[in-house]
Amino acid sequence: MSEEQEKNLEKETEAVATEEEVVDTSNLSADEKLTASRATEKETAADLLKDEVDLKIRKAKGSKNVTHGVCHVLATFNNTKVTFSDLQGNVISWCSAGKCNFRGSRKSTAYASQVVTQTAGRAAMSHGLKDVVVKIKGPGMGRDSAVRAIQSLGLNISSIIDATPVPHNGCRPKKRRRA
Repeated sequence: MSEEQEKNLEKETEAVATEEEVVDTSNLSADEKLTASRATEKETAADLLKDEVDLKIRKAKGSKNVTHGVCHVLATFNNTKVTFSDLQGNVISWCSAGKCNFRGSRKSTAYASQVVTQTAGRAAMSHGLKDVVVKIKGPGMGRDSAVRAIQSLGLNISSIIDATPVPHNGCRPKKRRRA
């Protein structure tokens, strides 16, 4: 074969390889159309699952460059508040269940505590925070889930301290809560 014929043959094979199969859906039933569309979606979903999901933390504007800090978790019966600070106590980031659009009785749930801790933790990590001492205060349901959320973010927890205030028979306590 001549060189021109070889070039034409290469162009034809490239064109055939790049063309996608187009299914004529005009004469297909609804079920067949659905399966044809799902076949293409499965390929894209498989491609997406191949790539590992990376936790993208962007560096904050005016970053404080704090590597060691303290995470204060206040878990009450009605709310959960999380504050990340440096070792001197200067606040880096904070979040509460109300700030994350939880309202009413949803604010005191373990899931709300997890979401609150993740949002505050991401903001703190954007300032360079890596190692954390966790101080937990209060009797609420979000105590354990807050610690698990901090671990899932990839922060190193050096110690966990329970800082719940205990009275030494001081003033008379409030009436007992009915749950």
